[in-house]
Amino acid sequence: MSESFMQAILVSEYGGPEVLKLKEVVRPNPSAGEVLVKIHYASVIPLDWKIRDGSMQAVYPQTFPYIPGFYASGIVESAGPGVTEFTAGDRVFGMVKGAYAEYAIASGIVNGADSEYAIAPMNELVKMPDGLSFEDAATIRAGAETAWKVLFTEGELETGQTVLIHAAAGGVGQFAVQLAKWKGAHVIGTASASNLDFVTSLGADQVIDYTTTAFEDVVKRVDLVIDSVGGDTENRSWSVLKQGGILVSLTHPPSQENAQNHGVKAKFNTKFPTKANLQTIAQLIADGTIKAEIDSIFPLDQINKAHEKSKEKHGRGRILLRVNS
Repeated sequence: MSESFMQAILVSEYGGPEVLKLKEVVRPNPSAGEVLVKIHYASVIPLDWKIRDGSMQAVYPQTFPYIPGFYASGIVESAGPGVTEFTAGDRVFGMVKGAYAEYAIASGIVNGADSEYAIAPMNELVKMPDGLSFEDAATIRAGAETAWKVLFTEGELETGQTVLIHAAAGGVGQFAVQLAKWKGAHVIGTASASNLDFVTSLGADQVIDYTTTAFEDVVKRVDLVIDSVGGDTENRSWSVLKQGGILVSLTHPPSQENAQNHGVKAKFNTKFPTKANLQTIAQLIADGTIKAEIDSIFPLDQINKAHEKSKEKHGRGRILLRVNS
């Protein structure tokens, strides 16, 4: 069988955005239980550039060269032996064998989402419902998915409870606000002045400008705090929780000592949503019940700009790479 080729981003060493190179490589073939996906959009998340610059190598050591990227949307090109859930032509989203995984494709390159085609385990893919765009589908993993986890899987949020969401305009925060409102919670968000109206438009009941107001002065006795900031924000959040409340951190394992001192629970975002959870999220977006805010879309050959944008941390919503359209 003759080899087929594809365009992909290769990283051959740790470094800045300049180490992201567009190259022609051998297109992989799916093995048993795997699916080959023609990528339409890939999501760019902070973990991508943290792996690339070497700051995460203690946790995610790399085998070079590798193709970056974890999450994407696209169309099934072919399925390997034993795959019955997906067939060629299915619209899907999910996680590919990303940069942290020790998998190699035919050319000896670790497979990732930032390429024209990528291999995905069949259990990491979800079929897209009618009405869901490829762009919106690419935002679900590590965005809406993470919001679902911190609110419901870790945070145990129930109808009628109150939740404080830090960085409510961010890639996770925007979904957390909408999902919490969908659940019937009272939602308080923190944001910068330029994002106050945006967070209000998402459905937040109260929005606090963190640049001018100390949230702990105006927020009391909440059931749940979602913290994607850490540091001083975490330290100031303990006092706003009611007894038995929960703080869920997205940045690091929060202080169990502080939690015990305040009579609350502290959790780190470690659990995974079920495929049924992801299907629910996808349908909510397809129906227009919640919306995916996309900050910017870059072509694959401008991935360096996408990484730089992600590192700035001033965006609103998700950053995507357009691969095939």
